[in-house]
Amino acid sequence: MTYKLQDLSTGYHVHGKVHVVARNITAQLEEGRLTCLLGPNGAGKSTLLRTLAAFQPALEGRMLLGDHPLDYYEPKELAKHIGIVLTERPDLGNMHAEELVAMGRSPYTGFWGTLRPEDQEAVEEAIRLVGIEPLRHRLVTTLSDGERQKVMIAKALAQQTPIILLDEPTAFLDFPSKVELMLLLRRLAHEMGKTILISTHDIELALQTADNLWLMNKEQLEIGTPTSLAANGALPRFFKGRGITFDAESLRFNISY
Repeated sequence: MTYKLQDLSTGYHVHGKVHVVARNITAQLEEGRLTCLLGPNGAGKSTLLRTLAAFQPALEGRMLLGDHPLDYYEPKELAKHIGIVLTERPDLGNMHAEELVAMGRSPYTGFWGTLRPEDQEAVEEAIRLVGIEPLRHRLVTTLSDGERQKVMIAKALAQQTPIILLDEPTAFLDFPSKVELMLLLRRLAHEMGKTILISTHDIELALQTADNLWLMNKEQLEIGTPTSLAANGALPRFFKGRGITFDAESLRFNISY
């Protein structure tokens, strides 16, 4: 399923005034591709993700999910199309990991609905795909940051949505866990045909794993593959700074003294 943005402006209504964060965004998320959203702090990445997830309304423009505008879908129906993985740690008391994954079936069963055989099958498949079988009976409160992120991704997979949006999924993880998580998301996009968008500050990891990049600042959104954005100068332009140089051939940033 495609997700198209047409002249989208994002922001907030605060005390009767409009605060615009980003303007005139036109882009398309592609099926079976891992897209990384990059940009400096304050560029509006999280606001854009919340708008795409229908957590807040767009100020202007259109969002088309498949053949219909986003507001065509009722919340329960939208939850069958878009899965969300946030950075915040869920406060879930004594819930086990498997129970959290099963909450991904709530668009089909209701929040506390009984799992049918097909729901349990979806949960089992999600646990297998993410490789968290050893965690299934662990309390969520006992999981490491990396383990919890995997469980949250399994929950999104159990939701069986064609689109998954993730806000800083590698935040607070050590480097091996970051790499493992990004490779997992790339595999899910390529092997399952998922449309996956990640907001991240891990620039070099995104350069090595993403199919497409969205480079965002307050003036523009530049879109392309890591190679094409390196070749046209967009990457060094977006992340320029004293002591920072970019090697377009290796897709790496270097620090000069």
